[in-house]
Amino acid sequence: MSKIKDEHASSNKKMISLPISRVRLIMKSSPDVSSINQDALFLTTKATELFVQHLAHSSFNNGPGKETNSLSYSDLANTAEETETFHFLTDILPKKILARDYLRTLEQMEEEDADF
Repeated sequence: MSKIKDEHASSNKKMISLPISRVRLIMKSSPDVSSINQDALFLTTKATELFVQHLAHSSFNNGPGKETNSLSYSDLANTAEETETFHFLTDILPKKILARDYLRTLEQMEEEDADF
């Protein structure tokens, strides 16, 4: 029976690319999680992997990456901002701005505050 379980666990590991130990560590970082079932760990890892693939494919297909055969951070950030399905990621994948643009914006905000 143990041999069958080992073979099953081994075949499950071959089906995923993300490191299970990292997913377990992230899951355990939640104070609401006391123990993690192996099946739940596998399914969470696989679901995460599929989600990342979906995000990457959507970003690649919707951005200029198709023409250049590349995927950049800005492609991911644009997809997060422009696609309702991924909109919850805008805090995690914000659009990059240049430091000078950020400083200019801060100056404008300070000027507006001084006017009041």
